[in-house]
Amino acid sequence: MSLSIIILAAGQGTRMYSDKPKVLHTLAGRPLLTHVYHTAAALSNREIHIVYGHGGEQVPEASREFHASWVKQEEQLGTGHAVQQVFPNLPDVDNILILYGDVPLITEQTLEVLVDAASESGFSLLTTYLDNPRGYGRIIRDDKEKITAIVEEKDASEDQRKICEVNTGFMVVNGKKLKEWVNALKNENKQNEYYLTDIVELAVKDGVNVTSVIADSPIEVQGINTRSQLCEAERYFQLVQAHHLMNNGVGLMDPGRFDLRGELEIGRDNEIDINVVIEGRVKLGNNVTIGSNCHIKDTIIADNVHVLPNTMIDNAVIGNGCRIGPFARIRPDTSLSEDVHVGNFVELKKTDVGKGSKVNHLSYLGDSHVGSGTNIGAGTITCNYDGVNKHQTIIGDDVFVGSDVQLIAPVKVNNGATIAAGTTVTKDVAENALAISRADQKAIPKWKRPTKK
Repeated sequence: MSLSIIILAAGQGTRMYSDKPKVLHTLAGRPLLTHVYHTAAALSNREIHIVYGHGGEQVPEASREFHASWVKQEEQLGTGHAVQQVFPNLPDVDNILILYGDVPLITEQTLEVLVDAASESGFSLLTTYLDNPRGYGRIIRDDKEKITAIVEEKDASEDQRKICEVNTGFMVVNGKKLKEWVNALKNENKQNEYYLTDIVELAVKDGVNVTSVIADSPIEVQGINTRSQLCEAERYFQLVQAHHLMNNGVGLMDPGRFDLRGELEIGRDNEIDINVVIEGRVKLGNNVTIGSNCHIKDTIIADNVHVLPNTMIDNAVIGNGCRIGPFARIRPDTSLSEDVHVGNFVELKKTDVGKGSKVNHLSYLGDSHVGSGTNIGAGTITCNYDGVNKHQTIIGDDVFVGSDVQLIAPVKVNNGATIAAGTTVTKDVAENALAISRADQKAIPKWKRPTKK
């Protein structure tokens, strides 16, 4: 039987105290809804339908890469009403999987079990047990342990509130029966809403056996309603990723102080210290060490690279044997060849650095090309911006640039040249030439320092 999927994402999230729609708050660098969508997309399905409402077009605009149909719930009249908005797009012959855009940790494996469980009766329901079930709808069973109803907490009796098995909201229902039951819902409850959970009681009355599947982990099905719950989900998610990396050979100094906000491809014998953030798509070669407090985004790092503490690398390619940091910043479109040293308080932007070259202290190179075997002295800067346009600086092989040099782009320093300390370079420098520009040093004898009056 074919499967259609509905993701409910219309809620406001008032307890987040934010103008942003709840499903656009981020976990591991991606919106909550994005996590749910990608899990849904991993299943074999006919089509994914997303119901949105609060925040207007913000949600679909932020999710343009989704291959899904978008259905707007103009009025927030409950989950049953939200599902009803999708009915014109749902084939009767499909089983319908109901997901929630604010439950980002649900796994593909759990959903596959839930889908399979509906193959016979046409109705499966995901439940879990909580030590403190406050806020959740309770699962009501008969003396034969069959599910007979779900009672929302606000409508539950004292005895029913003592029940620890709760509804997660996830269900798979035959399309034709889902339409019949939802269209029969009433809003005679304290919220005056059409509860999707009420279809359980209607199904039982029709003699349908509601098959239950119990989630292995309660946090997997926890909805995000507050900032605290979002924080808890973040730490759980990060620990899962950290242990997966360690199980595949990565050495993490402390898995509780590591964040992966994207995808990490790993080699062998990599070591990562505390408070490291990996973002976007990052690839590590073999024998890479990353010091504490580093942030690495959308970068390829080759073998035997040492990234020292407090270094930022963004959208760069780092070659074999490089040493970077501490306190270095590698900005987008930068490429380092083999055995390059980039030291403390150095910033590179849109710069290629050749094999064995060194930029060790307090320098800025932007829109530059540096050849092989070149040394850039402390305090060197490329003046690449004239207030309107960016210009390139080209530095050849085996060049020695002294300290406190300014290279006024566009300019070229040819192979083997030497730039004396304190020089401002405004013209091209020939091969093996010395460039020097300094004002004559003067001495004023018997100089008296100013004194306070």
